[in-house]
Amino acid sequence: MIALVRGELAKLLATRLPVATLLTALGCGLGFTALLALAGPGNSTPPLPGIETPEGVSLVVGMGGLLLFVPALIGTIAVTGEYRHRSIGTTFLTVPRRGRALVAKLVVFGGLGFAYGAVAAVGTAVALVGSAALRGVALGVPAGALVAMLAQLALAAAVYAVLGVAIGALARQQLVAVGIVLGYFYFLEHVLLLIPGVNVIHPFLPGGATAALTDFTFLSDAIGAQLPISMPVAISPIGGALVLLGYAAIAAVVAVAVPLRRDVR
Repeated sequence: MIALVRGELAKLLATRLPVATLLTALGCGLGFTALLALAGPGNSTPPLPGIETPEGVSLVVGMGGLLLFVPALIGTIAVTGEYRHRSIGTTFLTVPRRGRALVAKLVVFGGLGFAYGAVAAVGTAVALVGSAALRGVALGVPAGALVAMLAQLALAAAVYAVLGVAIGALARQQLVAVGIVLGYFYFLEHVLLLIPGVNVIHPFLPGGATAALTDFTFLSDAIGAQLPISMPVAISPIGGALVLLGYAAIAAVVAVAVPLRRDVR
């Protein structure tokens, strides 16, 4: 198994994907956070807590969770690209046990997702500290609390990458898989949040679990303030982490089991 993981890692490092992934992570972490922090949540209507408060820092960091579809998309495109160019057939001929080959992919891309999250976290920290210095305010949370928040975001990025690989392995068609990822994370979960009664399941969906893990309740609070809809109660951060890990485990099992019964074309 170790040899398979090394082989998948060598194959990945031979492409431009790792560099592109880390540059994207830096752009999402540094650029997106700097834009939010420098624009000043307090300048919004209605005013939101600034980064000199714990609530403001949590808000800005939590906004980064909205970009977690990116590592999922990277994992999806990478795997479906192998089906599209039929290089996956060579992999399965070299490693007849498809399950082992797909497990190796899940491990490698889970690591890439964590690397994405770590770089995005560093970029976010730099943007927050730099923005606070430029605005002449003290950051609203101590360094230890900020590191904990960003570590949670990095963990979520690894899980989303695994989910993306699983979706790609199941769908195989690149456009279909990308449509599923974008449609689900950008549309379906938000629609479910708007449906009374149905939205009670939202905390146990990937987006809701991520919001719980990062303590990001801005979207549900905003919807609850604007519409006569009862918002579901968020689960604990530990509960959110466990739900995300559960999704990763289920996705890994399904991604390994289903392709075993299908031919590669």
